Amino acid sequence: MEDLEREYHKILADYVKEQSERTLYIGQNFVRQLIRRNISPEDVVSLHKDAVETIYPAQFDELRLAYDFLIEMMVHYGMAMREHQSLLQKQAEIQMEMNIAANVQKTMLKTPIPSDMTIDIGMLSKPLKNVNGDYVHFIDDKKYISVAVTDVVGKGVPAALCMSMVKFGLESMEEYAHDPEHVLGVLNRIVERNVDDSMFISMFYGCYLREWGLFYYASAGHEPAFLYRAEENKFYDLEAKGMLLGIVPTTKYKRSEVLLEDGDIIVIVTDGVTEFRRDDTVDERQVVASLIHDVKGLPAQSICEYLYSELEEMQEFELKDDFSVVVIKKV
Repeated sequence: MEDLEREYHKILADYVKEQSERTLYIGQNFVRQLIRRNISPEDVVSLHKDAVETIYPAQFDELRLAYDFLIEMMVHYGMAMREHQSLLQKQAEIQMEMNIAANVQKTMLKTPIPSDMTIDIGMLSKPLKNVNGDYVHFIDDKKYISVAVTDVVGKGVPAALCMSMVKFGLESMEEYAHDPEHVLGVLNRIVERNVDDSMFISMFYGCYLREWGLFYYASAGHEPAFLYRAEENKFYDLEAKGMLLGIVPTTKYKRSEVLLEDGDIIVIVTDGVTEFRRDDTVDERQVVASLIHDVKGLPAQSICEYLYSELEEMQEFELKDDFSVVVIKKV
């Protein structure tokens, strides 16, 4: 430390005498030396205090208390800075882990959108943050197409783990995929046994019977789907009462059905699509229905993308929840 003191005294004395750019440059190089030797901010101030006292001994008594105060401030500053840097490092590590989790989730939960001559299907799912708390799952069979739209009340990695469990549960029941009541009943028991009480899962499960154009469905506490009847030019809610998954293991789910005609549209959403109220005068579902009506002639995927862009703009590009929508259009 003595060598640093001597060097700093000389640099400061030269600068007071010459006030030259050359001395400032030497000082900058000296700072790098301090950093390499891990000299704390309070030690730098103490170094400067000693140098000033040496150069201006007569005037220094008036400055002594001010320098002592500054040294104390730098002690606390150094502690706060180290704590801040530690928190930033931890935050960066957490963000890296979340990015990895999000990429794994995208790969693991990816589901192909079925195609059919009689219906046009579109799907869009956008997470609020890295990890998605919504999940859409399709099952494509020769006789039917099934779709599950799921929303976990909870976010982050725990929600992602729940979604993984739901996915594997759905895949294990593909032979029963045409039976909404059975699928929801089994998932309800799985969730009740394996998910913490603080997390809840809603699901809308529907099945389209290709030959008859029949869509039948059941719901576990999920947002009602929209049904647009082309002949009437009118919207209906596909209401289906059922308790959230995992609340009561013996819950029974009831099936409902609608026959789709040409031009009819079913739109299944999570509550991130319909919950954007700014005041009590706004009927969110009416707003969404109006947006669907505006583009009802477009392909199903285009309707999904239009809904997202319009609702995102309405919320000033700050969505409040994960956003998922499935559009099934009879053609």
